[in-house]
Amino acid sequence: MAKKKLLVLRFSALGDVTMIAPVLEEFLEQNPDVEVYVASRPFMGTIFKSNPKIKFLPIDLNNKYKGFFGLIQLFNELKVHHFDYVADMHNVIRSKVITTLFSLTGTKTATLDKGRAEKKALIAQENRVYQQLKLTTERYADVLRSLGFTVQLSHQLKPSHQKEDKAIGIAPFAAFTSKMFPIDKMKIVATKLAEDGYKIYLFGGGQKEVDELKTWENFHPNIISLAGALKFEQELDKIATLQAMISMDSANMHLASLKGTRTISIWGGTHPFAGFLGYGQSNDDVIQDENLSCRPTSIFGKDPKGFENFDYFQNLDAEYMYQEIKRRIENI
Repeated sequence: MAKKKLLVLRFSALGDVTMIAPVLEEFLEQNPDVEVYVASRPFMGTIFKSNPKIKFLPIDLNNKYKGFFGLIQLFNELKVHHFDYVADMHNVIRSKVITTLFSLTGTKTATLDKGRAEKKALIAQENRVYQQLKLTTERYADVLRSLGFTVQLSHQLKPSHQKEDKAIGIAPFAAFTSKMFPIDKMKIVATKLAEDGYKIYLFGGGQKEVDELKTWENFHPNIISLAGALKFEQELDKIATLQAMISMDSANMHLASLKGTRTISIWGGTHPFAGFLGYGQSNDDVIQDENLSCRPTSIFGKDPKGFENFDYFQNLDAEYMYQEIKRRIENI
């Protein structure tokens, strides 16, 4: 009997696409009679390389499939696969157009519920509803459940490589400064951990970050910057060998989850209550200012009006951060 074919749509961003991978891996274990295809931007293909059961379809939305007529072309090219199901795990105009076209041809479809109202209530400065929201990975699984599948997520890290002794990764950057523990403080933390005998591997991208992290190597021989030195696939392989990753609320946390590496995550303007904690990661490994009553001010990190350049780490000095991280990594 021919396998049923499922198309998953998610075009961005890196962290969000990465969170889909463990969901699909567990889905395939529980639904071996389904063929899974993921349509995303070409760069995202590396995320799914480790699972040969997931077929990746690179979609260049910037050029080949630009605009409405580009989406029509994309739909026409996708439909030749004769998908039985389409899971829209993005819920943006582009993915909705594709999903609607499939629906009109009789294909069973389902779309991500982003929980926008609950998230808006979580970041409201007045009458805030301060509670843990559904994990994004469970929201992804809900899309598959809406299509009629049974999916039970384990929320467990699955280490994929041998770990290097006392190897710690630090990814000090994020897309928004509200999510970044101040760089000058983070330098001190990295140096103190290096002095304790930990080998510190630095992760970052973009020329500015590469240049900045290169200077950190001067602080201690145990500090090694990998920024700009490795291809994305090699970077993932390195993350897999770490005992722990120290990350902001950023894609690096999700990449570490993908590779089964425990992550100590640092949160500023955002909050794990929004549902974006890395898959299989523990709330016990979250470091944040629990007493700063304005937090969270945003879901993704963009400063809202009145909080431009606000310092969410004003009460957390480098020594405090070092002690909090040290306490956690000593328990690994």
